[in-house]
Amino acid sequence: MPPGTRARVRAETTRAILDEARRQLAEQGAAALSLRSVAREVGMVSSAVYRYVASRDELLTRLIVEAYDAVGERAEAARDPEAPPRVQWRAVWRAVRAWALEHPAEYALVYGSPVPGYAAPAETIPAAGRVAMVLVAIVAEHGAAPAGGGPPDVLEGDVLPGLPPALAVPAVAAWTQLFGTVGFEVFGQYQNVVRDREGFLDRVADAAATTLGLPAGA
Repeated sequence: MPPGTRARVRAETTRAILDEARRQLAEQGAAALSLRSVAREVGMVSSAVYRYVASRDELLTRLIVEAYDAVGERAEAARDPEAPPRVQWRAVWRAVRAWALEHPAEYALVYGSPVPGYAAPAETIPAAGRVAMVLVAIVAEHGAAPAGGGPPDVLEGDVLPGLPPALAVPAVAAWTQLFGTVGFEVFGQYQNVVRDREGFLDRVADAAATTLGLPAGA
């Protein structure tokens, strides 16, 4: 088999494995995911699948990176740097929410309960930070440190490079509010509590923007 054909077949097979794993993730949850089951559904003997994915943990890692990249791409595409700061801010929050509602299983994988027996490796970190970096970019360009804000002595080092130290804690709080608010909706915690979920998200986003000193208006 020519090298180009071999590479294409390998890529197609790997894609089929990941697609089936994502389907099973939606049906059964991450804790029940197994390479043996994925191999069976894609028509492979269980020993053959290890030529493409070395372990269940590697399979989870690939799914996690793809999920983080997908929501990160959605957030990056939603931001128009020429728009008013609060329009940019709300657009990113709405994009994260829309992606989460379209992909609840992937959202649960990366922002829900930890998978028993699995620890995410360092290679997931760059993808995991993409949404945060979009938010940081907006705050770095348009935010203002709160009066009396001090250094972020409760955080791990310089976790948000490019931001004034006094903005670090409210920025991390805003990131937490975004994923907490979206997660409550995805996991059904707003039943009989919040009627207009998108409107509620906008209100939470606007409150966070005020704390971060983003100019009011629009």
